[in-house]
Amino acid sequence: MRVGLIVVSLAAAGAHAAAPVDAPDAVRAQAREIFAHIVGIESSIGEGKVPLVAKYLAERFKAGGFPESDIHILPLGETASLVVRYRGNGKGGRPIALIAHMDVVTAKRSDWQRDPYTLTEENGFFFGRGTSDVKQEVALLTATFLRLKAERFVPTRDLIVAFSGDEETAQATAADLVTTHRDLVDVEFALNGDGGGGVLSEGTAKPLIFYVQGAEKSSAQFLLTTHNPGGHSSQPRSDNAIYDLADALKAVQRYEFPVMWNDWTIGDFKAASAVTKGALGEAMARFAAEPGNAAAAAEIAKVPAFVGRIHTTCVATMLSGGHAENALPQSATATVNCRIFPGTSGGDVQRTLQELVGPSVEVRQGYDALVSNASPMRTDVMNAVAKAVHASNPGTPVVPTQASYATDGAVYRNAGIPTYGVGGVYVMGSEEFAHGLNERVRVNEFYTGLTYWDVLIKALAG
Repeated sequence: MRVGLIVVSLAAAGAHAAAPVDAPDAVRAQAREIFAHIVGIESSIGEGKVPLVAKYLAERFKAGGFPESDIHILPLGETASLVVRYRGNGKGGRPIALIAHMDVVTAKRSDWQRDPYTLTEENGFFFGRGTSDVKQEVALLTATFLRLKAERFVPTRDLIVAFSGDEETAQATAADLVTTHRDLVDVEFALNGDGGGGVLSEGTAKPLIFYVQGAEKSSAQFLLTTHNPGGHSSQPRSDNAIYDLADALKAVQRYEFPVMWNDWTIGDFKAASAVTKGALGEAMARFAAEPGNAAAAAEIAKVPAFVGRIHTTCVATMLSGGHAENALPQSATATVNCRIFPGTSGGDVQRTLQELVGPSVEVRQGYDALVSNASPMRTDVMNAVAKAVHASNPGTPVVPTQASYATDGAVYRNAGIPTYGVGGVYVMGSEEFAHGLNERVRVNEFYTGLTYWDVLIKALAG
């Protein structure tokens, strides 16, 4: 679920004169071949084709010299996960996992300008479902493993590719990996291709900033329900299930959860403030210098793209009520979606909602919130990412951030595995079409990702 890359005014970041170091032509060709094949598999929910992606990739790993005993396809319902271990010499510490997902959001072919399940190269872009969420990272990680194996590179620690099969829906395969198959992914930390990543400037498409995502919010569903004896619509009363629910929703709308912060959000605001003009930039600077500053928080909260960075948010998303056009409603229900700041539990949010709406409104949790505490900010990870970023795009600032959405990284953090979103492909905000029509990624940015992952892996395990 790689969505919502935030684009700030970064003209002050400066130009980047040095050219990226290209991967060899053979590696580029191999990466493109893998990319095309997996985009061509309709691995969305209900199709039962994720195992085909896993099988194809497993065959590539086996052909590339990985022992069959280190390649694991793990079926789960209609989907599956894939785990491949790259054996190291053990001198560099515990293993590192490199994670991404093989499934994609459903694409309606008739609405697309091109077949979403054919990789189409056109006008400097690769088009197709999953090209930016997140089959590009699956292809890049696979190609990088194969490249390193062909070069007879021996890592100083085991490297583990762990591709899940239902990140866009239930995330059951990731949960299965960190529980039932924990021995396969028992690592010191994980690098997540489905988070973080680079931002390109509007118009010039210059690399401007690279985000390292060390925290993400949990998603939770709460159902608010009112009940009433009902009656004939010709005899309206002051008590009404729909009106009562409307009052409850207005109470939720008026409430702002307490302002919160962590190292990732403070680092983000500090960097963004230097290159963001106007009141927003000034507020970011004040908040970074004085975390919790109420006036600064209020200014930041005016911008929807940033409000999720400073506190838990809850918003009504669905409504249902009544049973007949000529009868007073006997019940009404609203779905409220909450994005919970790391360090807060779903139970805490439920109690707050109940206090807001009062005892006459039933508040129940639709599904369990996946608690995902922030990962510690590791110097070795941040330095390695900076080295990889500068090898492919010299001079690009590397900035910590927290996502307002959730990925499989939340599953790993919940299981006690620190996880860092470090996706290697840069995207321009106006070209961000993950989950949407005509999803795309720039061709040159895809290939530059090969340099990035090669340098990053060697920096951490070389």
